[in-house]
Amino acid sequence: MSFVTVRKLHKSFGPTPVFADIDFEIARGEFVTLLGPSGCGKSTLLRCIAGLTGVDGGEILLDGQNLIPLSPQKRDIGMVFQSYALFPNMTVERNVAFGLRMQKVSAADSRERVREALHMVELDTFADRYPHQLSGGQCQRVALARSLVTRPRLLLLDEPLSALDARIRKHLREQIRGIQQALGLTTIFVTHDQEEALTMSDRIFLMNKGQIVQSGDAQNLYTAPVSAFAAGFIGNYNVLDASSASRLLQRPLSTAQAIRPEAIELQPDAEGDGEVLGHSLLGNVIRYRVRAQGVDVLVDVLNRSAIDLYPTGTRVRLHIAPTAVCEVA
Repeated sequence: MSFVTVRKLHKSFGPTPVFADIDFEIARGEFVTLLGPSGCGKSTLLRCIAGLTGVDGGEILLDGQNLIPLSPQKRDIGMVFQSYALFPNMTVERNVAFGLRMQKVSAADSRERVREALHMVELDTFADRYPHQLSGGQCQRVALARSLVTRPRLLLLDEPLSALDARIRKHLREQIRGIQQALGLTTIFVTHDQEEALTMSDRIFLMNKGQIVQSGDAQNLYTAPVSAFAAGFIGNYNVLDASSASRLLQRPLSTAQAIRPEAIELQPDAEGDGEVLGHSLLGNVIRYRVRAQGVDVLVDVLNRSAIDLYPTGTRVRLHIAPTAVCEVA
């Protein structure tokens, strides 16, 4: 049974439409990510669910309850922003307890729930510090604890990790996912980072120009993009028009095709029809630019050793399995 239901949701800012006829359902305890480029409407959609932005039409139901007439404070939703939004003149403990004071929770219960929330985000010993004494990652964990302490029915996360460096971002996304699973907390996460979406989500809603253009689990979205946009946004697909794909694959094709770079096998061959144009080192992966049959493609190869590197000008042969190719609109 659906726990979150959005039906025919419309939103415009003046004459400019943000999205129209948005429909989706989310199960209780599910972690769903709204993924898409800047300006696609994902953060506005999240704010509409939270009640921070009004809607022009449609329904938002949470466990069967219509949220649209309710103020944000009465929706029983926790929200974490990119900007932390902590009170600078309050300690960590008081920041986390703020929502409980609004709920008129007793002092004794509040202390215990704040202690539990800080333990969940591994900040047990930081209760007496102020925001200016914390790192960015620690501030974001305080913001997460503040949302969790009220025990919301739904947690909304609006690009909470985008301002953090890569190491802290990776640790926090693992921590957020672990807490969400432990609590069974229904969560909607907004990001433009495909790696975050692929590693954290039960399901992903890929958005573009105010529409959900594809939805599914990470495996489905990555291996079976339905459009050139989806193939270009999820991963680093080679998206080829019908003519280029026909030349590369040596068979007649009438539609555009997408080919995963890591699914192309590269073998040195003096008689091969391909030539290495250059390469980029991406840590554990070497990304080659190769021209074959007059078509330029990217090929990702596991970086096993520097002695295996193919220099520019190396003649190669490409092997492309049919399962690595998918038709895109």
